[in-house]
Amino acid sequence: MTEPKIYTVSELSQGIKYLLESSFREVWVEGEISGLKVSSLGHTYFDLKDTNSNISGVLFRGFGANLKFDLQNGLLVRVRGNITTYDKQSKYQLMAKEVVPAGIGPLQLAFEQLKKKLAAEGLFDQARKRPIPALPQKIAVVTSPTGAAIRDILSILKRRYANMHIIIAPVKVQGQGSREEIAQAIKDLNEGFPDIDVMLVGRGGGSMEDLWAFNEEIVARAIAGSKIPVISCVGHETDFTIADFVADLRAPTPSAAAELVVKSKVELAANIAGLEKRLLQSLRIYYENLQGKFRRLVSSRAMVNPLVLLERPVRRLDDAVEGLFYASADRLRRAGEKLNLQTEKLKALSPLFPLRKGYAIVKNARGKAVKTAATLAAGDRLLLQFAEGKAEAAVISAGGAAAPAAGSCADRGKKPKAAGGDGPEQETLW
Repeated sequence: MTEPKIYTVSELSQGIKYLLESSFREVWVEGEISGLKVSSLGHTYFDLKDTNSNISGVLFRGFGANLKFDLQNGLLVRVRGNITTYDKQSKYQLMAKEVVPAGIGPLQLAFEQLKKKLAAEGLFDQARKRPIPALPQKIAVVTSPTGAAIRDILSILKRRYANMHIIIAPVKVQGQGSREEIAQAIKDLNEGFPDIDVMLVGRGGGSMEDLWAFNEEIVARAIAGSKIPVISCVGHETDFTIADFVADLRAPTPSAAAELVVKSKVELAANIAGLEKRLLQSLRIYYENLQGKFRRLVSSRAMVNPLVLLERPVRRLDDAVEGLFYASADRLRRAGEKLNLQTEKLKALSPLFPLRKGYAIVKNARGKAVKTAATLAAGDRLLLQFAEGKAEAAVISAGGAAAPAAGSCADRGKKPKAAGGDGPEQETLW
């Protein structure tokens, strides 16, 4: 009995690796992408799965650079590659060299992906698009200098408006480096020729691959960032590119773009003639309206008899004066009545008012009012203030009632005799 062969772990791993790599040198595998990850070095790791199984895969950066579309989870793809193993983990994986979408071409998929991305950013929004100038003086054309497109554009521009200033930016429109040249030309025209009125960007017809430069993101973003309005004119009428959606205006062909951007001299002359006719009609109607107004004004009552213009103002002035007079008289009357009332009230408050009823104001020799008899003594001189006139008197007795001698002010100073004989003389003062 022979001894069994004993493998080391490394030998067994190498043997398995050899068997797998020699048996599956190149295979196509269809499955759905899941677990997609991109490393910092640019390598893409993913799983391919179907309803029953799952296999790991890797797409190294060198092969991934050739992809026209982006890998996404859930995307059904077909992957070309070979089976190999990863010794340290005893895992086998599919080393991809080519990835294509299943059921749709890679270019179409890339087109739809970029279209969706830029639309979400708002680059296709109509609100951000600018109007194309009606009468541009300077036009730039970004296209191939040797293609049919530039010949058609120049021919039409010369025929429609010969004295147009045209700047041509020659670029490659397909193949390696074309997208970079187109994007750079758009940027250079914006920086070097800011007075350009409008820019045409495009090329003649071809396959989707031929037109692909105008579906590249770098070109789309250059058009979106242009300060000069851009007309996209790529391929034939049925061809649509990402540049068409981003541009301010899409023309179905380069020739159509030239016709859109410049009106022919015949069209301009016809437009001018139409505007002139409308202007003359408007002026005639305006003149007729003014003439009618003038006739009505000349025949009006005011023009025939200008004094009628003063009737209403004079009447209003009379009414105002009359109203002012009555208002002033009424105010004066009420003010007089109020003044009289206040005067009567003031008189009633005057200390002289009771004198009219027969009262008198008694003042002593110092001129102070006498309020009580207790302050008087016999012989005190008094001053009496009546409603009309003043008189002097002397106190005969104080502190009790005494009948003053009868007499008048005119008798003051006389010395009548006392009743009953030759008694002492008495003086009575009023």
